[in-house]
Amino acid sequence: MKVLNSIVLAILIIGAINWGCIGLFNVDLVATIFGGANSMLSKIIYTLVGISGLWAFSFF
Repeated sequence: MKVLNSIVLAILIIGAINWGCIGLFNVDLVATIFGGANSMLSKIIYTLVGISGLWAFSFF
């Protein structure tokens, strides 16, 4: 379970950095790296960030 929590935390950090870049510089790093916001790979990353956010509720 500790490994899963570490993976979730890493994904959340990636998501937070991405949102910070969107807010500060209007640059979506995930979309830029993986071929646009509508590419399948970008959608997978966005979905993993969302699921990780839900899993993080268990940290409380």
